[in-house]
Amino acid sequence: MTGPARPTPRALLTDLYSAATAAVAPGPGLRASLDRQGIERSSDPVWILALGKAAVPMADTAVQALKDAGRLLAGGIVIGPGEDGSRNSPLPYSQGDHPEPGTGSWAASDALGGVVSRISQNAEVWVLLSGGTTSLVAAPEEGLEAAELTAIYSLLLGSGLDITAMNRIRKRFSRWGGGKLARALAPATVRAYVVSDVIGDDLASIASGPCLPDPSTATDVRGLLEKAGLWTRVPESARVLIRLAEAGRIPETPKPGDEAFTKVTSQIIASNRLALQAAAERATKLGLDPILVDEPIAGEAAEVGRKLAADLRETCAGGPAGASRVRCIIWGGETTVTLDAGAAGLGGRCQELSLAAAETLRAEGASVTLLAAGTDGRDGPTDAAGAIVDRTTWTSIIRAGRDPSSDLGQHNAYYALDAAGALLRPGLTGTNVMDVVIGLCLGTTGDDRR
Repeated sequence: MTGPARPTPRALLTDLYSAATAAVAPGPGLRASLDRQGIERSSDPVWILALGKAAVPMADTAVQALKDAGRLLAGGIVIGPGEDGSRNSPLPYSQGDHPEPGTGSWAASDALGGVVSRISQNAEVWVLLSGGTTSLVAAPEEGLEAAELTAIYSLLLGSGLDITAMNRIRKRFSRWGGGKLARALAPATVRAYVVSDVIGDDLASIASGPCLPDPSTATDVRGLLEKAGLWTRVPESARVLIRLAEAGRIPETPKPGDEAFTKVTSQIIASNRLALQAAAERATKLGLDPILVDEPIAGEAAEVGRKLAADLRETCAGGPAGASRVRCIIWGGETTVTLDAGAAGLGGRCQELSLAAAETLRAEGASVTLLAAGTDGRDGPTDAAGAIVDRTTWTSIIRAGRDPSSDLGQHNAYYALDAAGALLRPGLTGTNVMDVVIGLCLGTTGDDRR
């Protein structure tokens, strides 16, 4: 008599991905943080500014927490990437644009400014931040046109720079980044609750640090642009702003020690590490042997994909022949994709990583399956979070009539992976703590069924 069939690798990986994203659900994370610190009893109402991909659940949680504590809501705003998800909320909602700013972002930025202008100097403000804020509330600094800011964002997204470097540049040219929101709110009491989407959880980088001092100078920003080969490609007006700041003719962004941050506190409520630990715990419960890798993944997505696939093959080959116990390796972080001028492929960093991994896994040998996906449920400007690939994926793409080598070279991973049925489409998760990559090693006799 045989027992129940073992879940397919795809089902197992999807289960682990779900565990990872559930663990960093921003609503429960915020509530846990508020409960730990306690909400002071006061007759003074609280303002709520919720910005980013997790804005809706964070705002809903904050409103309920205030109600439970007997505190009044003064007002505020919710700015997110999707359609109005807070129709039952007392807070108005604005939809910004992502990953590049557009008319929605300009309108959202103006709406945020309208709310900020009504907040008194002795008020208490909760700023709820998550990934995507940099674009969702983007608006150009004085001296830049809206289209020029979008052009800067577009150049940066294809530059190969990591998110920390990109945000050091983007905050320089945007209305609210680099401590400018804190400066506009000062001297109000500001409590920032943050979902981290950057390696190392650097608060000044997350959401471009609207409530944190900006340690980077205009000269630092110039150096980053020059090193990335972008200094001569950004609009001339952006270069003018940098030169003016270097010459002291316009103000620098607020720096450490600025009075704007005297009454500002910040804390992280969810991170990539928490998501990875949850995936590892779930893997253990499923009878897997999880290995949680400490070093975050970073660098060019295709190169990382090939390396991780090779590491997985080596792990599988080193196991006992015919081993029935499934082993699991878990990585986290965020890769980059450098686009050549004129590149017009469709995909995202997780899809590119997955397609490159599929090329490495196509050789005969141990049964290996790999998932790479963004925790927000969306990878690049697509409807997929990433993909799940194994040693059959590359051949399946060819059989579907596509050239995976060409697609990989043209950064066109979406269509290649879609042709093989490898894309992962969980829908928007309401959180964003970078990416997770999970590999399963089933042993030399494992089943590749997906």
